[in-house]
Amino acid sequence: MPAPNSLRLQPDSRFAFLQGFLKRPREVGSIIPSSRFLERRIVRSAGVEDTGIIVELGPGTGGTTRALLRAMKPTSKLLAIEINPRFVDLLANSGDPRLIPHHGSADAIEEALGTYDLPSPDVVLSGIPFSTMPPQIGLEIIRSVYDALPPGGVFLAYQLRDRVEILGRKVFGPASKQIEIRNVPPMRLYRWVK
Repeated sequence: MPAPNSLRLQPDSRFAFLQGFLKRPREVGSIIPSSRFLERRIVRSAGVEDTGIIVELGPGTGGTTRALLRAMKPTSKLLAIEINPRFVDLLANSGDPRLIPHHGSADAIEEALGTYDLPSPDVVLSGIPFSTMPPQIGLEIIRSVYDALPPGGVFLAYQLRDRVEILGRKVFGPASKQIEIRNVPPMRLYRWVK
């Protein structure tokens, strides 16, 4: 496992995040990365310390990704599916062999897992902005999450708005909810168990 210092932000990661938001606000969803408080809550809520395979949808420049890597077991794997090729390149420089950056769409999770010969994930996390995409696409992504998870698998989405909860209810049923106010803006967390 790499030393904690190797997981720091690349010098241009925050600038890349801002640029990504300005160029594609519907894909990035926030003007600044997640706070350390939100990252800690995500790690706890998802239970990544005890998991083998984790899928992260929309890792951006990797703030939450680094928090996941710090908490994961040395034998775990993190498949980070990102649609922005620049963000994928930044993630590829992490130096952590447990991280697998994948350029692709969040509605093709099983295909991405197959590309790297990975089994079903224990956890799928998502920070992608469901509130800015057409509802049908959001529903397709949630169905992809459901299909990829085994029974007992966890889906955790952290969002500014409640669109993912509305869509997720159609596939998973009701979610358990939390809010992290020590983030700009405050973020809602929705958790489902398949």
